[in-house]
Amino acid sequence: MLKEERQQRVLELLAGSHRLVASELPGVLGVSADTVRRDLDELAEAGHLRRVHGGALARSSVPRSYEGRGAQAVAGKRETARAAATLLSPGQVAILDGGSTALALAEALPDTHTGTFVTHSPPVAAALGRHPGVEVVVIGGLLDRRAMVATGAHTVDAYRRISADICFLGIWSLDAEHGISESYPEEAEVRRVLLERSDRVVGLASREKLGTAAPFSIGPATALTHLATERDVPDDLLTPFADLGLRIVR
Repeated sequence: MLKEERQQRVLELLAGSHRLVASELPGVLGVSADTVRRDLDELAEAGHLRRVHGGALARSSVPRSYEGRGAQAVAGKRETARAAATLLSPGQVAILDGGSTALALAEALPDTHTGTFVTHSPPVAAALGRHPGVEVVVIGGLLDRRAMVATGAHTVDAYRRISADICFLGIWSLDAEHGISESYPEEAEVRRVLLERSDRVVGLASREKLGTAAPFSIGPATALTHLATERDVPDDLLTPFADLGLRIVR
């Protein structure tokens, strides 16, 4: 098998199983472990996958720009938002992260909902402000235009003074073994704090976020208590998270 054919087979295997274990590939491909490592490294350098300890994961497909993320997988994000909204109860204090799925959740709130939302996202705050029964607490900081959220020391310090009933966390990449990760270090720093500010933490993850990895780690998958996603996500993508004890909501 030529190198190009072999590497294409590697990518086909990754698309089918969502993860590759390096020690299993020599037997599948009929090549040495050294050849497997070289192939994985070359594919990672070309941007086709992300190398992790012991193998590889799909590289996150999330667009780099805020506008691009808003246009990606719109229907799936709306389904994810509606699933997450079922976890809200009247009168709660909820942290709502930034991102396009968090914005969809703000827009999906019933007009009759009452409670308090804390957010560091100006677009999310504006959407929440259209609900008459909702009180909105806006956390400030340095605006990151790539994500349209506040970041920095002021943002982190403000969240450390809050204890919420529930937190809805935006997800860039999520894998059962390698955890929650994303591509912006400043936003990752804020999200690490959000994981600590509520007993219930709901990951907002439409299908394209699952089984992928990004450069900056936020925390283990078990830092989430719930995973909200769209209804037609295959069970094989969700089973590893359910096995960790996460409640799947779709």
